[in-house]
Amino acid sequence: MDFLEEVGESSSPRSYGSFGGGGGGGGGGGGIDVIKNDVYTRLIENGNEEAITNPDFRELLEAHFNRLPPSYGLDINMDRVEDVLLHQRLLAEAKDPETRPVFHIRFIENVSSRGDDLDGGQASSAPQTSRPQGALANGVHPLNDGNKNPRGDCETFSKLEVLNLELMNRDDVNAGVPAELICRRQEALPSPIHEVIFSTVDKPKLLSQLSALLSDIGLNIREAHVFSTTDGYSLDVFVVDGWHTEDTEGLYDAMREAINGREGSWPASSHSRSAGKKPIVAPTPCEDWEIDWTLLKIGEKIAVGSCGDLYRGIYLGEDVAIKILRSEHLNSSLEAEFAQEVAILRQVQHENVVRFIGACKEAPHLCIVTEYMPRGSLYEYLHKQHLVLNLPQLLKFAIDVCKGMDYLHQNSIIHRDLKTANLLMDTSNVVKVADLGVARFQNTGGVMTAETGTYRWMAPEVINHQPYDQKADVFSFAIVLWELVTSKVPYDTMTPLQAALGVRQGLRPELPENAHPKLLDLMQRCWETVPDKRPSFREIRAELEELLHRVNVGFGQCSKRMTTTTAAAD
Repeated sequence: MDFLEEVGESSSPRSYGSFGGGGGGGGGGGGIDVIKNDVYTRLIENGNEEAITNPDFRELLEAHFNRLPPSYGLDINMDRVEDVLLHQRLLAEAKDPETRPVFHIRFIENVSSRGDDLDGGQASSAPQTSRPQGALANGVHPLNDGNKNPRGDCETFSKLEVLNLELMNRDDVNAGVPAELICRRQEALPSPIHEVIFSTVDKPKLLSQLSALLSDIGLNIREAHVFSTTDGYSLDVFVVDGWHTEDTEGLYDAMREAINGREGSWPASSHSRSAGKKPIVAPTPCEDWEIDWTLLKIGEKIAVGSCGDLYRGIYLGEDVAIKILRSEHLNSSLEAEFAQEVAILRQVQHENVVRFIGACKEAPHLCIVTEYMPRGSLYEYLHKQHLVLNLPQLLKFAIDVCKGMDYLHQNSIIHRDLKTANLLMDTSNVVKVADLGVARFQNTGGVMTAETGTYRWMAPEVINHQPYDQKADVFSFAIVLWELVTSKVPYDTMTPLQAALGVRQGLRPELPENAHPKLLDLMQRCWETVPDKRPSFREIRAELEELLHRVNVGFGQCSKRMTTTTAAAD
């Protein structure tokens, strides 16, 4: 059964397919592994004491890379691999609320400044003759408009544009001097280049806040490298000019003063406290989730839906999935559906629910942006790779789903289209619930009647247009669990409509042989015809975790017996 056919089976008014799905690995796959190994090898060759003496160093280095998007690894300058340890340290220090925001400043080099593009009102932000060589080799977001960055991409970042035209505007210096000579005079002036690295709690519009902070000191941003960690922190590297000397001590003092001047901007930060006062946390504006369309870099199409398409892309240096509504399908009904999905996504934040980054709400560019899940969907994992899961792996996947679904249900959200195509995996094989396109807040009456979902996974009460509630998701989970056990597509000898008609009449997938009896019992209770007889996701999770514990204990005892037997034989 083809993945796109499964996506197309949705009976909802619209379907975009698996949110964040699509084949292939993220960030270059094996290329990232090579970079990690190269960084480790270089550190050993350079005689780095921590790399040589700490037995856990390689594991810690791996964890550092795994926290950050693949683009981070691709931007490492191998001539300055020690900077990876600097980034690691700053992220660790940012965990302490008393130190946030953490920052580090260093002088890089002097370059000759160049003239500004006065016709366009914009300045080329990257040095043309030579560029700073920090740990990050390429500018993820060069702050220019219409100028090519070192990667050959053309991007606009006008929000962070900081033009330094002070010299150009001084009449006493430039009176009577042709513009061409003024530009040459500018080129002759040395400009100290510094690197400023911030780490703090990640939040919407942090990049704009940091850029404003740099502007307060009179710094011009030449490059910005922006990364968000998987656990909610940021690593933001700026290449700047505008500080009058190579010395950084005065710049450190100016930075501390600027941070203190923006009291309340840094959550739980000692930098933002006045003596004897509690920190004031600024309220989060309701529009913080809005994304400027021009900041999105659209990549390959990875899924197709009835009214929109899913793309892989980049936003502020992070790999993202971008779900775009097709402009020819836009109408008031579809826009209302879009607004409903955004309203739900803004309310959810859980490690087993795909992370919402933001959305563009201005037609014709209606789109939703979430984290990119490089290992695709469970549907692809099971049915395209034809994998058979061992019991511990199966239970781990199922528990992840239960965690995400229990969170949604505790927040009065019904998914209404739970299936393996909407369950995505990250690089650590953590499964996350995705695509809340047809999800709804449970209404005050506690039930719904619209036929929504995908037939092969749909509960009988939904097929029958009867009132239903969160237990409809539990029925869908039963079919997901059956898939995990069998690695088969449910009702694969039937059309979706035939399967739906069969489920109405009591049809269920054939119970697999040799499956764990507790799984078979749980499966049957979850697909009970009467919704009230089905367990909740919290109850399901508890049963699965208990079973996983028993399986792991049994495996450990078996391994111990095998080791003892081998030793006796020797």
